[in-house]
Amino acid sequence: MDSTPITINYVPDGDDWTITVDAGEESTTAHAPGLIAARDSADQIVEKIVTGKKQRTVVHLLNGDAFAFTTAYLHARHGMTTSYGVPAQAEAPATEPAAEAETEPEESASAAG
Repeated sequence: MDSTPITINYVPDGDDWTITVDAGEESTTAHAPGLIAARDSADQIVEKIVTGKKQRTVVHLLNGDAFAFTTAYLHARHGMTTSYGVPAQAEAPATEPAAEAETEPEESASAAG
């Protein structure tokens, strides 16, 4: 039984991503427009490479760092911006500034009392 993990390295390339899937002796490179699409593409490549294997370990890396990939991927899935070029897909609620404005006068009133 081969216990060597399949590694997938993601590298930002402008607005796109370069994906390198390394499965021991076999290596494949692809490009995708966005991190979520890159992850989907990587999963498809893994399925083609390891057909028939039920047990496999796949490690996703962002510039060689698994934690950085997980952080960037979760941010992308939830529409948040990261320093790796993953664009935010959701805007902050418009009610946020109003909520802050309401708390300021209360703080001022309690300071004067």
